[in-house]
Amino acid sequence: MCLTCGCAAPHDPSHGAGDPRATKETIDVLGRLLDANDQEAAHNREHLDAHGVLAVNLMSSPGAGKTRLLEATIDALAGRWRIAVIEGDLETENDAQRIRAKGVPAVQITTGTACHLDAHMVHSALHVVELDHLDLLFIENVGNLVCPASFDLGHHLNVTLLSVTEGADKPAKYPVMFRTADLLLLTKTDLLGAIDDFDPQVAVAHFRALANPAPVLQLSARQPASLAPWIGWLESQLARRRSGERLRPHMPSDARAHPAHGPA
Repeated sequence: MCLTCGCAAPHDPSHGAGDPRATKETIDVLGRLLDANDQEAAHNREHLDAHGVLAVNLMSSPGAGKTRLLEATIDALAGRWRIAVIEGDLETENDAQRIRAKGVPAVQITTGTACHLDAHMVHSALHVVELDHLDLLFIENVGNLVCPASFDLGHHLNVTLLSVTEGADKPAKYPVMFRTADLLLLTKTDLLGAIDDFDPQVAVAHFRALANPAPVLQLSARQPASLAPWIGWLESQLARRRSGERLRPHMPSDARAHPAHGPA
């Protein structure tokens, strides 16, 4: 839980949850926090746009394979693009160290108790990243299927990962996260033969029930050939960015109407 997204707000009636004045006060505070975040996000995006950098926000539950996907993506691009990564975790630099081992600069943000990145954190990291020497910036958000969806970081696109080791009903259970997706990746598909309780078609059906028309791709970071559609999607988005198109992440209205309440 954290104090910046509402997930630490009291929900026990004995703590005032039934008091409409307390509820209004909480909503007002969260609204001001989100407004301040959005202003910083707009500044971040202007900064990225000025340097021609495409920023992609990766979101998922813990263990869905974000870092492994980044490692495989770096290998697949192999010098074709200039890449950097901003890593978000509550503690440790483990993921950043894995990215640096691939020869790619990585800035670690340790959030402490915050269950998501926000625009102010990313702003600080952007002062460390050499944007003049980048084409593509990945932001690996804190592993959490709730809170990250509500915060614009100044990025251009949201990519949500759903591992086949998770339930196919996750889009139904965590709709805000999946509504924000500009692309849904079903990951760890090499395990489908060993798992009998995950049906990709069911997962896609739940995703489409949210009225999100974003593309869905299946891949395994352990199978380089399966990454081709993912790399193709990235290339198409970079082409859009280089054409001067102004890209913004999909931020559905209910991501603000219903404040997040804790990590998945």
